[in-house]
Amino acid sequence: MLRTKSGLPKHCGWNTDHHGKRRVRFRKGGFSIYIAGTPWSEDFMRQYAAALDGVKVQTADIGMERTKPGTISALIVSYYKLVFPTIEPSTQKMRRSILERFRRQHGDKPVARLEPAHIAAIVAAMKRTPTAANNFRKVLHHLLDHAMALGWIRTNPAKLVKRYKIKGDGFHTWTEDEVAKYLRRHAVGSKAHLALMLMLYTGQRRSDVVRLGWQHMRGDKITVRQKKTDTPLLLPIAPELAEALKDVPRQNLTFLLTAFGAPFSFNGFGSWFRDRCNEAGLPQCSAHGLRKLAATRMANRGCTDRELMAVFGWRGMSEVSRYVRAADQARLAEQAFAKGRNSEQQMSNHATGLDKTASK
Repeated sequence: MLRTKSGLPKHCGWNTDHHGKRRVRFRKGGFSIYIAGTPWSEDFMRQYAAALDGVKVQTADIGMERTKPGTISALIVSYYKLVFPTIEPSTQKMRRSILERFRRQHGDKPVARLEPAHIAAIVAAMKRTPTAANNFRKVLHHLLDHAMALGWIRTNPAKLVKRYKIKGDGFHTWTEDEVAKYLRRHAVGSKAHLALMLMLYTGQRRSDVVRLGWQHMRGDKITVRQKKTDTPLLLPIAPELAEALKDVPRQNLTFLLTAFGAPFSFNGFGSWFRDRCNEAGLPQCSAHGLRKLAATRMANRGCTDRELMAVFGWRGMSEVSRYVRAADQARLAEQAFAKGRNSEQQMSNHATGLDKTASK
C-alpha cells in the first residue's frame, strides 16, 4: 500500500478538528471522514477500508440516478450499494471487475428478459479460459440472486448454466524437496524464512497470515479469525513456528512488515512472496501452495476430515477432498497394498498349517 510523505495511507492526512485535537482525515472524491486509532494498526486499516467502500457507495448512488430502472446496469448499481458492504474488499474487487465488463456490453438490456440461453452463450464464448468462465457464471449467479431479492425476476437463470470442468488441481502443492530448497536460500532469521514458517505451520491463507502478531498469542496457542469466512480458530503453536518467532520484535503490530515498516496487504504479500520463491528457483510455487502442503502433511499422517476442518476452517467435506485428494490417494493405496500383503501372508500361513496337519 502506498505510504504518503506524512507517513499515512493514500488519501489520508493529518487534520486538527474543532476541539483542537490532531486526527487523521480521509478525503477522496468529495467523501471525507475521520479515522480513529493508531495509523496502520489493524483497527485503523479496517476503518480505512470502510472509508474506501464509502467512496464506492457514494459513486454507486450517483450511478443509480443515471441508469434506467429495470436494466442490468441499474441492477449492478443496486448490488454495489446493498450487497458490497457485506462482503470482503478483495471479493468486491474481483466481482466489480467482472460486473463492469458485463455492464459495458449489456448494461442497457432489461433484467427480466435475461434467459439461461443468453448466459450460456456468454459462458461458451469464454471456453478457452474455463476458470474465467466459471468465475463469470458464479458472479452473475450472485447478481441475479439479488435481482430475485428485489422482486425483479422470479427465478435465477444462471442456475441452469453448467460450470466447466477444470482439469488439474489448481495451485501447485509444494513438495518437501521444494521446502528444503527454499529454506536453503532463505536462512533462519530472515523475513522470507519467517513467512514460510507462518504459512506452513498455521496452514492459513495469506490474508490471515499477514494480520498475525503477538496480540494473537494465547499461551501455547495462536488465535485466528479467518478473513474470508470469519471463522474463529484456536491453533497449537508448532515447535518449528515457536523457534522462528522467538526473536521477532514484540512492539510490532504484525509479525511480517513491509520494507516501510507497515503491515502487508494480502495482495502485496503475495507479490513479495512470489519474488522470494523466484529467488529460490521455485517459480512454480506460491503462498497458497503451502496451505495445500500443510493439509497434505496432516492427511498423510492419517488426520480425519473433521480434524482437518478444525485446523483449516473448512465447513464442508468437499473442501477437504479438494485439498488433500493426492494425499488420500497415496495413503489409501499404501494401506490397500499393505492389507493385500497381510492377507496373502495369512493365507500362506494357513496353507502351511494345513500341510503340516495333513502330513501328520
